[in-house]
Amino acid sequence: MPIFAVTYLYTAPTKQIDEIRPIHRAWLSELLEQRVLLASGPMVDTPEALLIFRSESAEELAKLLDNDPFDIAGCIGSRTIQSWNPVFGPFGS
Repeated sequence: MPIFAVTYLYTAPTKQIDEIRPIHRAWLSELLEQRVLLASGPMVDTPEALLIFRSESAEELAKLLDNDPFDIAGCIGSRTIQSWNPVFGPFGS
């Protein structure tokens, strides 16, 4: 199944992000258990995050990400979804 790298740029105030984070992480935990999410985490010293997903298509993944509590709460200013070809490491084929 194809793998995608997703980046979020957060534009909401830190207080709002901190309030929504537990709900966002619970949502991600469910996706991790389903093996849809492979890895995720915030970038250091920038208001961004990197998430790695398995999905049949970018369109299918976009629909899934529309349900992210951060997106629903308006915390994400921009989101990019890029097809990724991991050659080395745990996500390589």
